[in-house]
Amino acid sequence: MTETQREIELKLELGEDALKRLKSASAPDGFAVERAVTRTLRSIYFDTPDLALKGAKWSLRVRKVGRDWVQTVKAGTGISGGLSTPREVEVTIAAPVPDLTQIQDAELRDGVWALIDGKPLDAVFETEMRRTTRLFTTEAGTAIELALDAGEIRTEAETVPLFEAEFELKTGPVDDLFRLAKTLKGTETARFSATSKAGRGYALLSGGAAPVRPQNARPAQISAKTDTAETAFRAVLRSCLTQIAANRDAILDTDDPEGPHQMRVGLRRLRSALRVHRKYIDPERHAALDANARALAARVGALRDLDVLTDEIVAPVEAIAGGSVAVDRLHDTIAAERAAERLRLREAVQSASVNEVLFDLGAMAEGNGWQRQAGDDDTPAPALTMPVTDFARAALEKRWKAAAKLGVRIDDLTLEERHDLRKTLKKLRYVLEFYQPLFKPKTVKPFLKTLKRLQDVFGYLNDVVMAQKLAELAAARGDDPTGDPDGDPGSDARALMLAAGFVMGWHERRAEEAWSHARAQWDDTRHAEKFWR
Repeated sequence: MTETQREIELKLELGEDALKRLKSASAPDGFAVERAVTRTLRSIYFDTPDLALKGAKWSLRVRKVGRDWVQTVKAGTGISGGLSTPREVEVTIAAPVPDLTQIQDAELRDGVWALIDGKPLDAVFETEMRRTTRLFTTEAGTAIELALDAGEIRTEAETVPLFEAEFELKTGPVDDLFRLAKTLKGTETARFSATSKAGRGYALLSGGAAPVRPQNARPAQISAKTDTAETAFRAVLRSCLTQIAANRDAILDTDDPEGPHQMRVGLRRLRSALRVHRKYIDPERHAALDANARALAARVGALRDLDVLTDEIVAPVEAIAGGSVAVDRLHDTIAAERAAERLRLREAVQSASVNEVLFDLGAMAEGNGWQRQAGDDDTPAPALTMPVTDFARAALEKRWKAAAKLGVRIDDLTLEERHDLRKTLKKLRYVLEFYQPLFKPKTVKPFLKTLKRLQDVFGYLNDVVMAQKLAELAAARGDDPTGDPDGDPGSDARALMLAAGFVMGWHERRAEEAWSHARAQWDDTRHAEKFWR
């Protein structure tokens, strides 16, 4: 047996109960399912003493399948947003040790030899899984294999359990892969895997799984030479998917305030990307994904706002407040509310609504069902085949003009219009960062640096406006009879209201000074070279 192919595989982490549900879940509408097959799989992974294959994101394993040993080489084993698309080749061999001479794909064979470079191959870890496979099909010819793994990963020193679902597209459109994953009972609260079994094994080999950390936006992998508007859009969506999924995990596993912040950024980046490409997207698909992303961003934003109030509004004043002002108690009150909100958010981001966003986003990034067809709203189907640089120039110019229209009246803007300008500048920056790889760094960086300085001013001014919530939180504290040691909740509320007023007054004075610099910052941005023109 020998085969070379490009896998398209969606990997999900889930609990043991959810795995059991997936084993017996009925086929969703439009799908049929064959009888499940269960077997035990033992896989041995090999590498050089310096882990050369790991460093190149390749893997080499030998797996016991029935009475046979099957050798598999994979190139490109990284996972992004749960989606894995490695190139792989399999061949049956005679023994549980690699036989590289049997690799029939010349490119992969030469690649393995080059990476090994004469060094010995050692068994570095093993996996043993009880795998249940279910084959889902459609009348149109789609075939998707669902592999449900329950087992463990072992090194010489340690063993860890693993429960995982893998949806592998055998034939058919990738949209069907995400449609099945979204509608099959048992996936509602699954996490999108951040690493493969090989990645988990290597992490265990090096001392355990890497800690979950918040993740900033990763630049979209686009090129002026090879990408069209469509392929660049897909790259941007993949970047958003990875950021949102990773920071959902950060919210669940850490108290780091960057988790909710970066998840909200990822959702805002997604909505900006959808807005830029709106006329190319099926209206119903656009409306559903945008609305769900907006609702989720607002939910995450409730904790993010409390993070800002605690760490960036109250904490700086606490250090300078006199003893007669209970800023320290105000800080503790806001921090307690933040801790309660974090628990509420953790429950919320484990709901099915989050995976609905992620599955729909994955389908748009990888599939074709989202594209507007000729005849929608009596308009022709727009072309996404234009060079990406042409598309990027037009998108940047449109967003710059929207900002300039408000900026020209910067001295006379109302509070609401200042907020609008802040949001417009943020949208401009997201689009700029999407397409930054298309332009020379020396032309992009000066404009981006100037834009960031202006955004910082507006961001701080927005935080000061949000600080009005301090009074609401302090007043609500008066309803808690446990707040004052002497049993006088009114006394505690008055002290907190006084502290809130002190904090707001301190920041409002600073805000006046910051706004006095806004005109200069705007002028710098207005006169900066528009590199896309």
